[in-house]
Amino acid sequence: MQLNELKRNNPNRKARQVGRGGIRGKQAGRGGKGQTARAGNKRRPQIRDIIKKLPKLRGYRFKSTVLKPNVVNVSALNVFEAGTVVTPTSLFASKLIRKSHGKLPKVKILGTGELTTKINVEGCIVSETAAAKIKQVGGTIK
Repeated sequence: MQLNELKRNNPNRKARQVGRGGIRGKQAGRGGKGQTARAGNKRRPQIRDIIKKLPKLRGYRFKSTVLKPNVVNVSALNVFEAGTVVTPTSLFASKLIRKSHGKLPKVKILGTGELTTKINVEGCIVSETAAAKIKQVGGTIK
């Protein structure tokens, strides 16, 4: 074996160059032929044209973070016995309101219907007509 007969196990290989400039050759990193291979290729995405054709909706589109109070009418309070203290917990126990997000919500008593029993309301928002009907029967509001 002579020195001039020695060969590497892994010879250095260079990629074949094509005579169109640059080291990339053939499509020069532009993919295939056609519109995408040309200079100045700036096509709009098709979904953008679809979105642009849709009409805009007026106003803000977000959910309010303020929780509205649960509404209970005066006529529903006839379930309670005379002299009972009506609170959000007692309304929940009698299944007139539900919990929201695991908590007892605020309660607003409205004046629809007639009240026949004398009750004491605590911890609830009461409308003017409901307050008049509760006081007319002899109840109190705190």
